[in-house]
Amino acid sequence: MKIWVDADACPVVIKEILFRAADRKKIQVTLVANQYIKTPPSPYINQIQVSSGFDVADDEIVKRMQSGDLVITGDIPLAAEVIEKEGIALNPRGELYTKDNIKERLNIRDFMDTMRSSGIQTGGQAPLSQTDRQNFANNLDKLLAQNFKANG
Repeated sequence: MKIWVDADACPVVIKEILFRAADRKKIQVTLVANQYIKTPPSPYINQIQVSSGFDVADDEIVKRMQSGDLVITGDIPLAAEVIEKEGIALNPRGELYTKDNIKERLNIRDFMDTMRSSGIQTGGQAPLSQTDRQNFANNLDKLLAQNFKANG
């Protein structure tokens, strides 16, 4: 298992959790973004800088990831592609996207896009809370433990 991070929109606190997990579990974490992202020195952490453009980082992640890899993203269409390639998708709030819930998430996303494009103010997501951070860390630990148990 490798961890791929849709890093342009990933909160700093989530990246820090991932950096600690990479060193603790000795697992490869790759940040993919269209800008340089500072990372701590570690043999387990690297980054790929892609050109600017719509979905360029997403496309790079999908191209490079393999079945069983974990992708950290809040981008629902990217999560759907990850699941389609038999990867695991976890958002920065700790929600695991699955075959059972991804279609519903896509439908809600599309509905909200339609609402916004018709001029209705829908607001944005609430800021990342301490509970969100804890949910992310707990689910990340669970996924890593399952991976090491399966491959250990």
